[in-house]
Amino acid sequence: MASNSIGTGSGVSEHPMDFLLQTDFSMPVTGEIRYGHVVELRNNEILVDIGAKSEGVITSREVEGLDEKTRASLEIGKKIPVYVVDPEDESGNTILSYVKAAAEQDWLITEDLLNSQEVYETVIVGYNRGGVLVKVGHLRGFVPNSQLQPSRQAVISNKEKDSEPSPFQKLVGKKIYLKVIEADREKNRLILSEKVAAQEIRDARRGELLESIQEGDIREGRVVNLADFGAFIDIGGIEGLVHLSELSWKRINNPSEKLSVGDNVNVYVLKIDQERQRLALSIKRLESDPWTLIKENYRDGQLTTATITKLTKFGAFARLHDEYELEGLIHISELSDEHINHPREVVKPTQEVTVRIIRIDPEQRQLGLSLKQVASAEYLETDLEMLNSA
Repeated sequence: MASNSIGTGSGVSEHPMDFLLQTDFSMPVTGEIRYGHVVELRNNEILVDIGAKSEGVITSREVEGLDEKTRASLEIGKKIPVYVVDPEDESGNTILSYVKAAAEQDWLITEDLLNSQEVYETVIVGYNRGGVLVKVGHLRGFVPNSQLQPSRQAVISNKEKDSEPSPFQKLVGKKIYLKVIEADREKNRLILSEKVAAQEIRDARRGELLESIQEGDIREGRVVNLADFGAFIDIGGIEGLVHLSELSWKRINNPSEKLSVGDNVNVYVLKIDQERQRLALSIKRLESDPWTLIKENYRDGQLTTATITKLTKFGAFARLHDEYELEGLIHISELSDEHINHPREVVKPTQEVTVRIIRIDPEQRQLGLSLKQVASAEYLETDLEMLNSA
């Protein structure tokens, strides 16, 4: 008796329609995204096997609208996503769209970018009065003027006439780093921000710099701001402070006496605060410390000129007339041979005087000066030596 079952064992013949039982055909549904293989390029159409009873078709109209690079990538055998536009048209064909499938996938990518707030790199492809246009995969996104970096906004605002070329023209084709700030698939609305992305990039660079920098390093930087208490220096994405006392070995009352915004300077890294992401910098540490050279330039008993800078109850401070402008103290007892109650009885601020150096202490950074001993007979031989060596 013949068997009604279809077998694969020896001696049993295969039924010619076996492949229909072995193939899992499922009818495509409008709006579904499937993966299929390109099987044929015909009459500017692309046939794609999506596991249905017949191949689906990407129409010539869509193929002609693809850019050259995308068209070339859709080669025979390649697995691609396709969007089911019509499961069966009037001719019985399943109409597919590669563009819509790619766009759907790109919307998923933009939603991930919105949730993760990851920085996305792309290029500027166009512009209008309100901002610039960019590509995110196959989607077109918009970066409003308000979301561009301040440097670009300044260029826009400085445009004087409507007849002038748009300042955005030179940006087309340029790289730009962005963050997605709005992604609405239903409204086909994709908004991005360069400003927000730039802040994250700066923060990342700041962290990297803080990890690599060490106390004692010498770095090149740029003056970005001046305050009464010091100067802020940008050294590659992170700002550090040069306190007023670290600007110069000379006495400085305001940073503007030495620096201007925009100046390029070398700085010495004094201290790093990793937790607060702050740097303490110095400029004077890169210059010779005058107190290490003072005994090469001065000696006890020497006469020199100075300017009175400050009066106190115990004496007067005077600044020497040299390149370092070192300050010394004229104690109240060294101001006059006569008894006085306050230095103002003898000297006043800004007054130029001749003083004698009576003590040099580099370790304590102290310089003792005297007015009353300028004409002292005790230093006659010293004065003669200095006079003869002049």
